[in-house]
Amino acid sequence: MSLPSLRLKANADRRLRAGHLWVYSNEVDVTTTPLQGFQAGQQAVLEAANGKPLGIVALSPNNLICARLLSRDAKLPLDKSLLVHRLNVALSLRQRLFEQPCYRLVYGDSDLLPGLVVDRFFDILVVQLASATMEAHKDDVIAALVQVLKPSGILFKNDSSARDAEGLQRYVETVYGEVPDWVPLEENGVRFEAPVREGQKTGWFYDHRMNRARLAPYVKGKRVLDLFSYIGGWGVQAGAFGASEVFCVDASGFALDGVERNAALNGISEKLTCIEGDVFEALRELKAAEERFDVIIADPPAFIKRKKDLKNGEAAYRRLNEQAMRMLTKDGILVSASCSMHLPEDDLHNILLTSARHLDRNLQLLERGGQGPDHPVHPAIAETRYIKSITCRLLPNS
Repeated sequence: MSLPSLRLKANADRRLRAGHLWVYSNEVDVTTTPLQGFQAGQQAVLEAANGKPLGIVALSPNNLICARLLSRDAKLPLDKSLLVHRLNVALSLRQRLFEQPCYRLVYGDSDLLPGLVVDRFFDILVVQLASATMEAHKDDVIAALVQVLKPSGILFKNDSSARDAEGLQRYVETVYGEVPDWVPLEENGVRFEAPVREGQKTGWFYDHRMNRARLAPYVKGKRVLDLFSYIGGWGVQAGAFGASEVFCVDASGFALDGVERNAALNGISEKLTCIEGDVFEALRELKAAEERFDVIIADPPAFIKRKKDLKNGEAAYRRLNEQAMRMLTKDGILVSASCSMHLPEDDLHNILLTSARHLDRNLQLLERGGQGPDHPVHPAIAETRYIKSITCRLLPNS
């Protein structure tokens, strides 16, 4: 297989040699290898300024990140063979970590498969292809997954905005076997069903698994409020861990149907109350009704999707956490989470402190958590670390 070359400017290889995987368009020697000479989805041999090969890259020539390293061996392009190898390496980690085959099997760059995400639900796989190169090799992706995992069904959930930047159409399609609308999974010993076709992302968020497990000692016998509950990842587990009452709030009636479905699976329906509507409005109504909770989980969607959203996003996190704190009992527990990559953990910490002091309450930080190990962080790519979870205790100021 003869591949074209992509040549870097002098010294532009330093970051890559230090461990990074991305090439920016302003690092390319466009005189020698003009970017307009490539098509999205192509592979190329990446070369240092002196012509020495650095590996194989997947190309997105129209984007700021114009190439991503697939292999540091210039003889190993992306094909079925490399996919099988990478999948086996990823699988070996997940099998070591989890008793049940329910996890994120592939997490893009961190598993050296940029543009590919695979979530496993027992024998069902939900796949997201976010790059033109992965889309061009989708048949190899299917064949490799079948060879390594022998699934009963594979769903391509290719409806994310990430595809727009690659010039790719969005679609959702069963590409192998059969995939039902709701698929089973197990997390922390609790049973769920996830809506893989109509739900958010791949239908489930495995990233908070370890943080949800930490709920257990805090919720037993307690009254719990789960904000932005989706299909009950936090709330249903709180109920299964022994909470006396659980209130789940979400704007989506479809998501709350999933909460009820998952509560029934675990025999905790009588503990659970669903509230459909805007979370901030629901908090105001609950406060007006003088409701109080022992434990509140605030795990919103990303309020900061781009750096330019930072100021407004921080204000939204402050508003959410302060309103939640107003609903806590005198010795209450708040689990405050963020999936905004652009919000550093220390900034969330400061938002919590500022909110507590504004209410004249004392704050204790009890536990900090990140994404689970099936979402490994690439040490050179800060963008692969995005989940923050802080468990804190709110006490009277006396």
